[in-house]
Amino acid sequence: MTNEKEGQNVPQVVFKLRHEGDWQELSTDELFGGKTVVVFALPGAFTPTCSSTHLPGYEAQAERLRKAGVDEIVCLSVNDAFVMDAWCRDQNTKHVRLVADGNGDFTRGMGMLVDKRDLGFGERSWRYSMLVRDGVIEKMFVEPEVPGDPFEVSDAHTMITYLEGKS
Repeated sequence: MTNEKEGQNVPQVVFKLRHEGDWQELSTDELFGGKTVVVFALPGAFTPTCSSTHLPGYEAQAERLRKAGVDEIVCLSVNDAFVMDAWCRDQNTKHVRLVADGNGDFTRGMGMLVDKRDLGFGERSWRYSMLVRDGVIEKMFVEPEVPGDPFEVSDAHTMITYLEGKS
């Protein structure tokens, strides 16, 4: 897994989402067009690191990210829309938009789809974060390819350090 996508456009997909019991569709143009967006992708909703640290870290730092020029914070996972909606409620998330990449189309387009069948997960996203400006990937922080579930560089603190260093 690499950050070779820097300088390129995000993959063009339409996400299928659930919000307050309703189906919604969200294109990548709608999500990223004309905005500065921080995306952090993770292996799965309701999993230990994702629920205890990754999502809560971005939720807690939302105001600081906005002050650094971020319009939207997106958590992306190869889970279905029902799972992501339930996880959003379970985590009491108010400042991060949880986006389901149910078929892994966006994740595949990013080159971040990994096989987690050994854990019973099927195909999932590798853990990473990125800064996207008007649909163009400016910066990526991709976790190292080591055994287990590395969580060293895709956290909110690393993104904030990058953003504040550009000011």
